[in-house]
Amino acid sequence: MAESNNKTKKFYNWILLGIIVGVVIFLNIIGTFIYSRIDMTEDERYSLSTGSIEFLDKMREDGAKNNKVNRLYLKIYLDGKLPAEIKRFRNAIEDKLAEFKEIAGDRIEYQFIDPLEGTEAEQNSLFQILYSKGQGIIPLEIVYQKDGSQTQMTLWPGAEIEYEGFTKNYIQLLPGSPQGQPAQLSKEFSETTIQNSINNLEYMLISALRRTIQKQKPRIAFLAGHGELRFAETQRVRSLLEPYYSVEDITLNDSLRALDGFTGAIIARPRTKYSDKDLYILDQFVMRGGRLMCFFDKLTFPQDSLNRTGMTSTVRTDLGLDKMLFDYGIKTNDNYVMDVRCAPIQTPFAKQSLLPWFFYVAATPTKHPIARNIEPVMLRYASQIQLIPGETRLVSPILTSSTNSRLTGMAPLISLAMPMNYGKVPILADNPTSERNKICIAGMSEGRFDSHFKNRLIDEFAKNKESGFITRSTAEGKVLVVANGSFIANYYDSMPSKTGKMMYRPISFNNLRYDEVMAQMRMQPLIYGNQEFFQNMVDYMMGDNSVLDIRSKQIDIHPIDKEKVKDQRTKYMLINVVVPSFFIILLAILLFYLRKRRYARS
Repeated sequence: MAESNNKTKKFYNWILLGIIVGVVIFLNIIGTFIYSRIDMTEDERYSLSTGSIEFLDKMREDGAKNNKVNRLYLKIYLDGKLPAEIKRFRNAIEDKLAEFKEIAGDRIEYQFIDPLEGTEAEQNSLFQILYSKGQGIIPLEIVYQKDGSQTQMTLWPGAEIEYEGFTKNYIQLLPGSPQGQPAQLSKEFSETTIQNSINNLEYMLISALRRTIQKQKPRIAFLAGHGELRFAETQRVRSLLEPYYSVEDITLNDSLRALDGFTGAIIARPRTKYSDKDLYILDQFVMRGGRLMCFFDKLTFPQDSLNRTGMTSTVRTDLGLDKMLFDYGIKTNDNYVMDVRCAPIQTPFAKQSLLPWFFYVAATPTKHPIARNIEPVMLRYASQIQLIPGETRLVSPILTSSTNSRLTGMAPLISLAMPMNYGKVPILADNPTSERNKICIAGMSEGRFDSHFKNRLIDEFAKNKESGFITRSTAEGKVLVVANGSFIANYYDSMPSKTGKMMYRPISFNNLRYDEVMAQMRMQPLIYGNQEFFQNMVDYMMGDNSVLDIRSKQIDIHPIDKEKVKDQRTKYMLINVVVPSFFIILLAILLFYLRKRRYARS
């Protein structure tokens, strides 16, 4: 009888084991078809942004409406025998694409490819295609330790996007390396370059997909004819816009149709006054729902005089824009903002080579989507902006000074000796921690506006149907003003072309992201957000937020507290070693007791 019971128990145990194994296998099979995970991080770093979800949803819906699925096919050339750090990056890409595919469905397909497979001739042929004369994927040479010896490997850390049967785009997922200068696959490389690329994956992928399927680019006019920044000075920011927008130089020339067909218009540091006719063209552009972006200086002064004598006077500019912008709810004053949060200046008049120059304001971003989570924006000689609310318009500050800031008088005198008057710990405001001290230096107004020329035109023109005069907005418009004209200007080189004309290109040093004075002195340069701010600004003004909230997404990297680890090393070792061992021993005792009790009954 006992033997029969033992056989029954064994049979029951085998059946139970078979059921458990079957359930595990079934769940794994289901898991290969269904992708899902729960993001429990505070900053939601593993969740897609709203803009990404909306973009991918629209892709799926467009495919369903047209009954024709034009698939985006991504070939990621990052597979094979990879070092652990690169393998982690490769898996992060796959996780992100799996999330995309979960929303977009069969509009997105992807494949990981090992570019080092095949014969040497096949590899070289593929490399030429991927490199595409420097327009495709830039290779990355890495050096790392393997089995006690140094190993060098060439990676092609990018993806090729095929759409409608053709290669339409490339994505550089990790930065390439200069020829003959391989990157050391160190802990620092993993924690900075690789981690930053993982954090930026969503933006890189979504923006590349967006460029690939974009059918028609909205038009943006860079206005010329009033001494604005030259083409060479805006090449860097133009290159940021060109993948998404059609950027054109437009001279108004009193032509009423000059801005027809344009969604946005940029006025970058004008120097001469706008005529009433040109102002009328701009006003009617805004009345029709146009997006006007103005960057101008309320004061000017000769920089060489300041450098030569250490002191100079400022002069008011008369551009004619002020009154029109005031009617839209934005007033710019004839003063300068001084801020302790600033960049340095080199001066021969001080004992030390670098002095904090309060007029080089490192502007503080607000929580507005345009400025959220970007680095400080460098505005040299910025003026104060006052925002005037209205019933049909919303006004918002975009950039401000810090709490330790103040205003100069109107049209002030500037002296290089000024910083020395405030000591080593300068205090510019009475209460340097009060939020009330913040001064607006970039702001916007959006909604519906009354025309600046309402009740100012003679009836003969205003009532003429052919003039097309609009007294009040027919569509919601947007107007943004930055109280500094040159914050987007890049430094550039010139060279003669084959035809004898001069060619221009931005210099390799990006002054929109780094402080050149500190870089020249081989110090750790300050990092600026001018470039990202400009991108966000144009995206918001043009109404395309598909990548705006990705760039403004905050991912907090919490570094390990080395001092805490050092002080509490023993405690954490005990927790990691003793506590798991204790639970294992406790579980073993419990199982021994249960088995003894069970078999004692039988």
